[in-house]
Amino acid sequence: MVSVSTGEFVHDGHRLVYNEYGSGARPFLLLPGLLLPQTMHRPLAQALAERGNRVITLDLLGHGASDRPRDMWRYSMPLFGAQAVALLDHLEIDEAVVGGTSLGANVTLEAAVLAQDRMRGLVIEMPVLDNALLGCALAFTPLLVSLTFGEPLTRLVSRLASRVPRGLTHLADVGLDWISQDPAPSAAVLQGLFFGRVAPPRSERSRIEARSLVIGHGRDPVHPFSDSDALVRELRNGRLIEANSLLELRLAPARLTGEIARFLDECWRRPARTAADAPEAASA
Repeated sequence: MVSVSTGEFVHDGHRLVYNEYGSGARPFLLLPGLLLPQTMHRPLAQALAERGNRVITLDLLGHGASDRPRDMWRYSMPLFGAQAVALLDHLEIDEAVVGGTSLGANVTLEAAVLAQDRMRGLVIEMPVLDNALLGCALAFTPLLVSLTFGEPLTRLVSRLASRVPRGLTHLADVGLDWISQDPAPSAAVLQGLFFGRVAPPRSERSRIEARSLVIGHGRDPVHPFSDSDALVRELRNGRLIEANSLLELRLAPARLTGEIARFLDECWRRPARTAADAPEAASA
C-alpha cells in the first residue's frame, strides 16, 4: 500500500487541488484529460508509486475538485501549463517528470515550453495536434452546444448522475463524476480552448530537449496516431509506443504501465538531457 494525501494551493486567485501518491525524490506530475477529474489516473498513480515514484495528480482549473469559474478567458492551454509549473513551485520541486493524457498531454507540452530546464522527462499519451482538428470539431462541438444551449437539461442530468452510488468500477466512477459536473463551467472550459491554441506551435515543440515517451493510439480520430508519430519526429529525444487500443492503459494496463515505469527509471538513472546530446528516436 502507498500513502495518499490531498492538498491544495492558490494560483492566480483560484484554488487548485492535487493528490500525492507515495513519496521520495522521483516526482512525476500526471495530468488528466479534458473535463475529467484527476482520479482518472488513480490506478496508474498507485502502480507507479509502488515502484518508488512520488506521483502527483492535479485537477486543473475547471476540473474535478478545483475551482470552476465560469469565465471562458480563464481557460487556455498556456494557462493550464502555468498551473502545472505552479504546482511544482508550491511543492518546491526543482525537477520532475511531467505527463498527461489527451488534454493533459498538450498541457505537458505547454509546461515543457514554459519551464524546459525543470523537465526531467515527458510522458505524452494521446496528444491532440494538427491532424486531430476535424475529429475534435466533430466530437466536441455537439458537446459544447449541449452544455451551452441545453444547460437546463444537462444540469438535470448532472444532478441525477450525482445521486448514483459509486463503487461499481473505477471507470464508472470517473464517468459519473464527469457527468455530475455543473455544465456552465464545463462549457466555459470548452469555449476557452476553442478560441485558443491547441498546443505549442511546431517551432516551439521542436526545441523541447527532454526525454519523451509518446504513447499513440490507432483508430482514434480525436487522438490520431499520425499526431503521435509526427510529434516524436519533432521532439529532439522522443520515443514512440503504440497502444493496442484507446482503453489499453485503463482496462489492461500491465504493458503500458511497465513501459512508463521503465521510462521513469531511465529518466532518474541518467543525467538530465542537454542540448549537446545526440538526438535519440525509436519506436516500439
